Amino acid sequence: MDIQSIKQRFGIIGNSPQLNRAIDTARQVAPTDLSVLITGESGSGKEVFPQIIHQFSTRKHGKYIPVNCGAIPEGTIDSELFGHEKGSFTGAHESRKGYFEVADKGTIFLDEVAELPLFTQVRLLRVLETGEFFKVGSSKVQKTDVRVIAASNEDLVRSIQENRFREDLYYRLNTVPIVIPPLRERGEDIVLLFQKFATDFAEHYRMPPIKLTDEAREILLNYRWPGNVRQLKNITEQLSVIEQERIVDGETLKRYLPDYNIDKLPALYRNAVDERTFSSEREILYKILFDMKGDINNLKKLVNEIIEKGADVDKVQKDNEQLMQRLHQTSDDGIIEAGAEPKKEEEPEPGKREEAPIQDTEEYIEESLSLQDKEIELIRKALDKHSGKRKYAAQDLGISERTLYRKIKEYNLE
Repeated sequence: MDIQSIKQRFGIIGNSPQLNRAIDTARQVAPTDLSVLITGESGSGKEVFPQIIHQFSTRKHGKYIPVNCGAIPEGTIDSELFGHEKGSFTGAHESRKGYFEVADKGTIFLDEVAELPLFTQVRLLRVLETGEFFKVGSSKVQKTDVRVIAASNEDLVRSIQENRFREDLYYRLNTVPIVIPPLRERGEDIVLLFQKFATDFAEHYRMPPIKLTDEAREILLNYRWPGNVRQLKNITEQLSVIEQERIVDGETLKRYLPDYNIDKLPALYRNAVDERTFSSEREILYKILFDMKGDINNLKKLVNEIIEKGADVDKVQKDNEQLMQRLHQTSDDGIIEAGAEPKKEEEPEPGKREEAPIQDTEEYIEESLSLQDKEIELIRKALDKHSGKRKYAAQDLGISERTLYRKIKEYNLE
């Protein structure tokens, strides 16, 4: 089936290249049993793509179970996914099958997979790798044949850095990545979606569909749409129900976009900075700064010693010259006159001081003050000190072993 037929079957509106690429990837990976990770902003329409994959797979006659991981309490998520035995916890009055048991030979869609607790992520990893799991309260291994499709609107790489998501699980889920573009990057698709929603609401509420002026259309295309397709649908419904005039101009549309003017200001940065993002970076940065401070203090001491010793060297050199003049003073005819007084050196004019010539004794190599170079140097020293053992090197550096592992990969220090 071609891309256009898939759009018609699943009600997908739009022709942007990024959207077509995502649909084509879903179509090609569907016949396989590879795990798929779908990423995209909230409200961008990620939930349609697992259905496409399931319907065009060999498992289409099996069960398709969507699970919102963020909506299930942490204390019951294991029971929901893997089931439990009677009496395994308070309130477990009878045995229960979990989703992985019920969906055997079918497909499970784990939406908002980043919300899974770490201990549940370990269980999920085992299912993906071996197809085995334990019910809560049971020691009996059970087998299942389930295809897993996951989705997230979070940056999972950042979640890994913050120790909220397992790196091995990420690579196991991300066998085939599908990226859903945000609405603001889909160009004319925004207008097509608006027209589709306006027509649907007109039929539902039995009224003429609303239309946009050219000014309103430009506003629609230039708006950032933080809520993506979901936000566009809600605003279209509000306009359809509230506005008496069926032609919507720019000023009217702006009233339904309360942050429109704020969003256009380039000086404002609306995303709050998460301090946890920089926690691991700050650890090693502080250590580098303290080491640099020590290096600077040592450099000051060295310069002072050179200055003091340099003055002594000049004095010794002057004394040696006078001694040599006494011992090797020669007469005009070249015969050494023992006991002859040395010639007096001309006295410099008052107020003037002869400066001794400065001789370079060694080449000065400027030390790099790059934080990245310092960071690499410290990591190498720690690894050499502990014979390549990352656990002890990380402890010596004052950072986590996961952060050290990421830095080694980032700087190619294998």
